[in-house]
Parts: sequence; C-alpha cells; structure tokens
Amino acid sequence: MKLVPTREAEGHVLCHDMTQIIPGQYKDARFRKGHVVRREDIPVLLSMGKEHLYVWELVPGMVHENDAAERLRALCQNQGMERSAVKEGKIELTAAADGLFLVDRRRLNAVNALEDVMIATRHGGTPVRKGDKLAGMRVIPLVIEEETLRRAETAAGGKPLLELLPWKLKTAAIITTGSEVAKGLIQDSFTPVVEKKLAEFGIQTIHHCLPGDDIEAVKNAVLEAKAAHPDLILCTGGMSVDPDDNTPGAVKRSGARIVAYGAPVLPGAMFLLGYFQDGTPVAGLPGCVMYAKRTIFDLVLPKLAAGVPITREDITVLGEGGLCLSCEVCTYPNCGFGK
Repeated sequence: MKLVPTREAEGHVLCHDMTQIIPGQYKDARFRKGHVVRREDIPVLLSMGKEHLYVWELVPGMVHENDAAERLRALCQNQGMERSAVKEGKIELTAAADGLFLVDRRRLNAVNALEDVMIATRHGGTPVRKGDKLAGMRVIPLVIEEETLRRAETAAGGKPLLELLPWKLKTAAIITTGSEVAKGLIQDSFTPVVEKKLAEFGIQTIHHCLPGDDIEAVKNAVLEAKAAHPDLILCTGGMSVDPDDNTPGAVKRSGARIVAYGAPVLPGAMFLLGYFQDGTPVAGLPGCVMYAKRTIFDLVLPKLAAGVPITREDITVLGEGGLCLSCEVCTYPNCGFGK
C-alpha cells in the first residue's frame, strides 16, 4: 500500500471501501475495494472529503483482481454458457440452454490447488436448465502475481474445464414386461412414469409393447423395438431374481453388450445397462422406478439424454452418494443423491 493525493490517483487500485454519505438520501460504499480509480471519480472522491487515498501500488508482474478473474473465466467458459460482468473481482457463468453440465474434476482440482486462485462449480454430471448458475471464479487478493496465473493456465491445460452438452436423444421405445400387464389383469402404471421422466429431456416415446414374461418374447420385443430405430430402448420390470423375471437374459440374448447388471444405488440396485453395436443404449429399469421419487434412472438418464456413453466405472462410482434418503420434501437434484 501507499498513500497518494487523490488528484494523482487515476489508475490506482483502492485498498478499502469508500463510503459516501448524503444525509437523508444515501449511505453506502460509493467505491468498492479493488476499484480502479478513473479520471471522473476524482471529483466525487474530493467531494467526499478524500484528499488522499490508500492504494495498491501496481508493479510489473502483478495483475488486478478484475483482469485475473477474466483469465480464470477463460479457463472455464465453453459453448452454451453465458458470463456475468466482473463485479468486485468475481465472474459467474450461467447456462445458456438446457443440457448436461460436466466438470473435469482432475484439472479443476489442479487449478484450485494453487494459492490465491479459486474456481467454484456446481456438481458435474447433473442436468441444468437455461439460466442455472454453473460456476464462479476470482482470485483471493486484490492483486496477484502474473506467474500464479500462468501456472493456473498450465494446470488447466488447453481446453475449458467445463462443458454443457445439449440434449441429444429425441426418441425412445418402452417394453413393459409382466404377464399380468400383458393379460390386462392390472393396469400399466410403469409406462406413464417413464414417459414423464423422458419428456423432461425432450424424449418422445415412438414404440411401446407388452410382451409378457417369456424370455424369447421379451428378446423379440427388444429386437422389434430396435427395428423402429429409437434413440433409446427401455425395458420396465422383470429385473429381480424371481424365476419369472427374464429381462436381463432377454436383453443379453438380443445381442446387446451388457455394461452393468446391478448398481450400488438405492433405490435401483437391479438396474441394467447395455449398448448395441451401433451405440443405441438399452436399459432395464427395476420396479422402484415406478413408485420411488428418485432412483438410479434419474442418475443415468441425463447422460443418456446427452448422448454420453456410460461405462462400468461410471456406475461403480455412484456408490458414494448412491443412497437416496427419501426426504419427505424431495429437492433433487439439489441434494447429495448421486454425487
């Protein structure tokens, strides 16, 4: 810090807030800490009785917090994101469209491991809507060493830390298993639930059938659904270990490559996911999807809708955070489930 005459303060950075008081009208910070004094600010400061100011002395190799925030923003911002104006050294990013928000955790951690810089994001792998806040970034001090920013840029690598993928899948086929449903003994209450969840991502059901429980019939239903060329095939029910639950075997016989049968998630342990050779995903949904507020289906559907391939590892890591607490008032996705 140094003390300078106000008339000579143009271009300097204020070290603290400068409060202006107009009796009966105004009392607040007229200039915030970190503000760069402009020529037009000088008469205002003098009218506030500020003949001298404490300022940061900018020297070569040092960067103001506003300029530093811009450089951190450049490490994060990607297509489908909008930025705020820089305010008090901070910039925020918001979603310009609905989609799947992704974070490169390893590179983000490498940047945040450096002193005096910070980038905070919402959880990656989650669905967002247009206007949702995605991230905020700033540096800690008013001025920061250029070398620190260079190290942050090196740690971030050559591409943005964040992604926003728009929904890609448009159509789905639903195969509702169960002889009791096929025979009309009970009403199909599973399909409407699934269709509602799909609609949240702009996915329309173009094929639906009721093959019963026979493993060959279910297999043939999967192949018939595939022939309708949907972007996604879903089999509802028949996922447990009961003798009549043949969906996993039928999906395997259809020629799909099984990624996982079973997931460390409750509700949803009996979930199945596979892919056909052309990349079309096929999933087996356990009965809990029909009645539980949130399940494994809610965790994987955003990635499926965005066209992101799901691996066995992606399923495995859901274990931590994979226990839904069945809160009386559900706030998903603004909770710890699946994170």
